[in-house]
Amino acid sequence: MKIAFIAEYDGSAYCGWQRQGESPTVQRALEQALSFVAAHPVKVTAAGRTDAGVHASGQVLHIDTEAERPGHAWLFGANSRLPSDIALRWCSPVADDFSARYSAQSRSYRYLVLNRPLRSGLWRNRSAWECRPLEAPRMHEAAQALLGEHDFSAFRAAGCQARTPVRRVLRITVERHADLVVLDITANAFLHNMVRIIAGSLLCTGRGERPAAWIGKLLQARDRRAAGATAPAQGLYLSAVSYPERFAIPRLHGVDRFLII
Repeated sequence: MKIAFIAEYDGSAYCGWQRQGESPTVQRALEQALSFVAAHPVKVTAAGRTDAGVHASGQVLHIDTEAERPGHAWLFGANSRLPSDIALRWCSPVADDFSARYSAQSRSYRYLVLNRPLRSGLWRNRSAWECRPLEAPRMHEAAQALLGEHDFSAFRAAGCQARTPVRRVLRITVERHADLVVLDITANAFLHNMVRIIAGSLLCTGRGERPAAWIGKLLQARDRRAAGATAPAQGLYLSAVSYPERFAIPRLHGVDRFLII
Protein backbone atom coordinates (compact mmCIF):
# COMPACT_ATOMS: atom_id res chain seq x y z
CA MET A 1 0.00 0.00 0.00
CA LYS A 2 1.22 3.49 -0.85
CA ILE A 3 0.14 6.46 1.29
CA ALA A 4 0.65 10.13 0.49
CA PHE A 5 0.99 12.85 3.12
CA ILE A 6 1.22 16.63 3.23
CA ALA A 7 3.55 18.05 5.87
CA GLU A 8 4.49 21.45 7.18
CA TYR A 9 7.62 22.31 9.11
CA ASP A 10 9.84 25.04 10.46
CA GLY A 11 13.25 24.15 9.08
CA SER A 12 15.23 26.35 11.48
CA ALA A 13 16.53 23.51 13.65
CA TYR A 14 17.29 21.03 10.86
CA CYS A 15 20.17 20.28 8.50
CA GLY A 16 17.70 20.25 5.62
CA TRP A 17 15.28 17.58 4.44
CA GLN A 18 17.56 14.70 3.49
CA ARG A 19 18.69 12.09 6.00
CA GLN A 20 22.33 12.62 7.06
CA GLY A 21 23.33 9.94 9.55
CA GLU A 22 22.44 11.06 13.06
CA SER A 23 22.13 14.75 12.16
CA PRO A 24 18.70 16.30 12.74
CA THR A 25 16.82 16.32 9.44
CA VAL A 26 13.14 16.51 8.55
CA GLN A 27 13.23 13.19 6.71
CA ARG A 28 14.77 11.41 9.70
CA ALA A 29 12.12 12.76 12.09
CA LEU A 30 9.24 11.79 9.80
CA GLU A 31 10.62 8.30 9.15
CA GLN A 32 10.95 7.65 12.86
CA ALA A 33 7.39 8.83 13.58
CA LEU A 34 5.76 7.00 10.67
CA SER A 35 7.75 3.82 11.34
CA PHE A 36 6.35 3.83 14.87
CA VAL A 37 2.77 4.03 13.57
CA ALA A 38 3.40 1.40 10.87
CA ALA A 39 5.19 -0.89 13.35
CA HIS A 40 7.91 -1.48 10.75
CA PRO A 41 10.64 0.69 9.20
CA VAL A 42 9.45 2.97 6.39
CA LYS A 43 11.31 5.19 3.95
CA VAL A 44 9.85 8.63 3.21
CA THR A 45 10.13 10.15 -0.28
CA ALA A 46 9.43 13.88 -0.63
CA ALA A 47 8.51 16.18 -3.50
CA GLY A 48 11.40 18.52 -2.75
CA ARG A 49 14.61 18.23 -0.72
CA THR A 50 14.60 21.53 1.12
CA ASP A 51 17.92 22.91 2.40
CA ALA A 52 18.95 23.72 5.96
CA GLY A 53 16.77 26.45 7.44
CA VAL A 54 14.13 26.27 4.69
CA HIS A 55 10.49 25.76 5.68
CA ALA A 56 7.45 24.09 4.11
CA SER A 57 3.71 24.58 4.33
CA GLY A 58 2.87 22.10 1.56
CA GLN A 59 5.56 19.43 1.35
CA VAL A 60 4.18 16.23 -0.22
CA LEU A 61 5.64 12.85 0.67
CA HIS A 62 4.81 9.17 0.36
CA ILE A 63 5.61 5.87 2.02
CA ASP A 64 5.16 2.24 1.05
CA THR A 65 3.78 0.13 3.88
CA GLU A 66 2.13 -3.17 4.69
CA ALA A 67 0.31 -1.60 7.65
CA GLU A 68 -3.38 -0.84 7.35
CA ARG A 69 -4.39 2.13 9.46
CA PRO A 70 -7.25 4.65 9.19
CA GLY A 71 -6.21 8.14 8.16
CA HIS A 72 -6.62 9.65 11.61
CA ALA A 73 -4.34 6.99 13.08
CA TRP A 74 -1.55 7.92 10.68
CA LEU A 75 -1.98 11.66 11.30
CA PHE A 76 -2.57 11.77 15.05
CA GLY A 77 -0.20 8.89 15.73
CA ALA A 78 2.70 10.38 13.76
CA ASN A 79 2.08 13.92 15.02
CA SER A 80 2.22 12.67 18.60
CA ARG A 81 5.75 11.35 17.89
CA LEU A 82 7.02 14.30 15.84
CA PRO A 83 8.83 17.33 17.28
CA SER A 84 6.63 20.41 17.64
CA ASP A 85 8.11 22.11 14.55
CA ILE A 86 7.01 19.33 12.15
CA ALA A 87 3.39 18.29 11.56
CA LEU A 88 1.40 16.18 9.12
CA ARG A 89 -1.68 17.93 7.70
CA TRP A 90 -3.29 15.37 5.38
CA CYS A 91 -2.96 11.77 4.21
CA SER A 92 -4.65 9.31 1.86
CA PRO A 93 -3.91 6.02 0.08
CA VAL A 94 -2.78 6.63 -3.51
CA ALA A 95 -2.20 4.60 -6.65
CA ASP A 96 0.85 2.35 -6.72
CA ASP A 97 2.42 4.38 -9.53
CA PHE A 98 2.36 7.62 -7.51
CA SER A 99 5.68 9.21 -6.56
CA ALA A 100 5.82 12.37 -4.47
CA ARG A 101 8.95 13.34 -6.38
CA TYR A 102 8.57 12.05 -9.92
CA SER A 103 4.80 12.47 -10.37
CA ALA A 104 4.94 16.20 -9.57
CA GLN A 105 3.99 18.51 -12.43
CA SER A 106 5.06 21.72 -10.71
CA ARG A 107 6.32 23.06 -7.41
CA SER A 108 5.57 26.42 -5.80
CA TYR A 109 7.77 28.37 -3.44
CA ARG A 110 7.13 31.51 -1.42
CA TYR A 111 9.87 33.88 -0.29
CA LEU A 112 9.12 36.35 2.51
CA VAL A 113 11.04 39.55 3.15
CA LEU A 114 10.27 41.65 6.21
CA ASN A 115 10.83 45.19 4.95
CA ARG A 116 11.04 47.70 7.78
CA PRO A 117 13.82 49.70 9.45
CA LEU A 118 14.07 47.56 12.59
CA ARG A 119 14.56 43.81 12.86
CA SER A 120 11.90 41.52 14.26
CA GLY A 121 12.13 39.24 17.27
CA LEU A 122 9.19 37.17 16.02
CA TRP A 123 10.22 36.78 12.36
CA ARG A 124 13.98 36.22 12.75
CA ASN A 125 13.73 32.59 11.54
CA ARG A 126 10.62 32.94 9.36
CA SER A 127 11.62 35.64 6.86
CA ALA A 128 14.55 37.55 5.46
CA TRP A 129 14.93 41.13 6.71
CA GLU A 130 15.65 44.17 4.56
CA CYS A 131 15.87 47.50 6.38
CA ARG A 132 16.07 49.63 3.22
CA PRO A 133 12.83 50.48 1.39
CA LEU A 134 11.83 48.04 -1.36
CA GLU A 135 9.75 48.89 -4.43
CA ALA A 136 7.62 45.77 -4.82
CA PRO A 137 6.06 46.88 -8.16
CA ARG A 138 9.56 47.26 -9.65
CA MET A 139 10.47 43.80 -8.38
CA HIS A 140 7.31 42.34 -9.89
CA GLU A 141 8.02 44.01 -13.24
CA ALA A 142 11.58 42.68 -13.26
CA ALA A 143 10.46 39.16 -12.34
CA GLN A 144 8.26 38.81 -15.43
CA ALA A 145 11.38 38.34 -17.57
CA LEU A 146 11.75 34.92 -15.93
CA LEU A 147 8.42 33.55 -17.19
CA GLY A 148 8.65 30.69 -19.66
CA GLU A 149 11.34 28.13 -20.45
CA HIS A 150 14.92 29.36 -20.14
CA ASP A 151 18.45 28.41 -19.26
CA PHE A 152 18.66 29.50 -15.60
CA SER A 153 22.44 29.14 -15.23
CA ALA A 154 22.64 32.67 -13.76
CA PHE A 155 20.36 31.53 -10.92
CA ARG A 156 22.03 28.21 -10.19
CA ALA A 157 24.30 27.37 -7.25
CA ALA A 158 27.85 26.38 -8.15
CA GLY A 159 27.37 22.91 -6.67
CA CYS A 160 24.07 22.20 -8.44
CA GLN A 161 24.03 18.65 -9.81
CA ALA A 162 21.06 18.98 -12.17
CA ARG A 163 21.77 17.56 -15.61
CA THR A 164 20.35 20.63 -17.36
CA PRO A 165 19.86 24.27 -16.29
CA VAL A 166 16.69 24.59 -18.37
CA ARG A 167 13.52 25.12 -16.34
CA ARG A 168 10.04 26.47 -17.10
CA VAL A 169 8.62 29.17 -14.80
CA LEU A 170 4.83 29.11 -14.95
CA ARG A 171 4.03 31.99 -12.60
CA ILE A 172 5.94 34.61 -10.64
CA THR A 173 4.61 37.53 -8.63
CA VAL A 174 5.95 40.03 -6.10
CA GLU A 175 3.50 41.83 -3.85
CA ARG A 176 3.62 43.90 -0.71
CA HIS A 177 1.39 43.06 2.25
CA ALA A 178 2.02 45.71 4.92
CA ASP A 179 5.67 45.18 5.96
CA LEU A 180 6.01 41.88 4.10
CA VAL A 181 7.23 41.69 0.50
CA VAL A 182 6.10 38.32 -0.85
CA LEU A 183 7.63 36.53 -3.84
CA ASP A 184 5.60 33.58 -5.19
CA ILE A 185 7.02 31.41 -7.94
CA THR A 186 5.81 28.22 -9.62
CA ALA A 187 7.90 26.16 -12.04
CA ASN A 188 8.04 22.65 -13.43
CA ALA A 189 11.22 22.14 -11.36
CA PHE A 190 13.94 24.19 -9.67
CA LEU A 191 17.72 24.24 -9.66
CA HIS A 192 19.68 24.26 -6.40
CA ASN A 193 19.23 27.66 -4.70
CA MET A 194 17.36 28.96 -7.75
CA VAL A 195 14.60 30.71 -5.79
CA ARG A 196 17.02 32.23 -3.27
CA ILE A 197 19.27 33.59 -6.03
CA ILE A 198 16.24 35.01 -7.86
CA ALA A 199 15.09 36.60 -4.60
CA GLY A 200 18.54 38.07 -3.95
CA SER A 201 18.67 39.52 -7.45
CA LEU A 202 15.16 40.97 -7.20
CA LEU A 203 16.16 42.65 -3.94
CA CYS A 204 18.79 44.55 -5.93
CA THR A 205 16.08 45.93 -8.21
CA GLY A 206 13.75 46.61 -5.28
CA ARG A 207 16.39 48.73 -3.56
CA GLY A 208 16.92 50.70 -6.77
CA GLU A 209 20.47 49.43 -7.28
CA ARG A 210 19.60 47.87 -10.63
CA PRO A 211 16.92 48.60 -13.24
CA ALA A 212 14.05 46.17 -13.80
CA ALA A 213 15.55 45.15 -17.17
CA TRP A 214 18.66 43.82 -15.41
CA ILE A 215 16.96 40.53 -14.49
CA GLY A 216 16.34 39.71 -18.14
CA LYS A 217 19.97 40.54 -18.96
CA LEU A 218 21.14 38.17 -16.23
CA LEU A 219 19.04 35.42 -17.75
CA GLN A 220 20.65 35.97 -21.14
CA ALA A 221 24.18 36.20 -19.73
CA ARG A 222 23.89 32.79 -17.95
CA ASP A 223 26.60 33.86 -15.50
CA ARG A 224 25.98 33.20 -11.79
CA ARG A 225 28.73 35.67 -10.85
CA ALA A 226 26.74 38.56 -12.32
CA ALA A 227 23.56 37.87 -10.33
CA GLY A 228 22.68 39.01 -6.81
CA ALA A 229 23.66 37.32 -3.57
CA THR A 230 21.84 34.17 -2.47
CA ALA A 231 19.02 35.35 -0.19
CA PRO A 232 18.87 33.86 3.35
CA ALA A 233 17.32 30.41 3.79
CA GLN A 234 14.87 31.47 6.50
CA GLY A 235 12.70 33.41 4.05
CA LEU A 236 11.95 30.39 1.82
CA TYR A 237 8.90 28.10 2.00
CA LEU A 238 7.91 25.13 -0.17
CA SER A 239 4.26 26.15 -0.41
CA ALA A 240 2.61 23.65 -2.78
CA VAL A 241 3.17 20.79 -5.21
CA SER A 242 0.84 20.00 -8.12
CA TYR A 243 0.08 16.53 -9.50
CA PRO A 244 -2.19 15.03 -12.17
CA GLU A 245 -5.83 15.14 -11.03
CA ARG A 246 -6.14 11.35 -10.89
CA PHE A 247 -3.94 11.27 -7.78
CA ALA A 248 -6.30 13.67 -5.92
CA ILE A 249 -3.54 15.44 -3.96
CA PRO A 250 -5.05 18.68 -2.57
CA ARG A 251 -3.34 22.08 -2.43
CA LEU A 252 -3.56 23.24 1.17
CA HIS A 253 -3.17 26.89 2.06
CA GLY A 254 -0.52 27.84 4.60
CA VAL A 255 -1.33 30.17 7.47
CA ASP A 256 1.27 32.70 6.25
CA ARG A 257 -1.22 34.00 3.66
CA PHE A 258 -3.34 35.39 6.49
CA LEU A 259 -0.56 37.10 8.45
CA ILE A 260 -0.24 40.88 8.48
CA ILE A 261 2.77 42.51 10.08
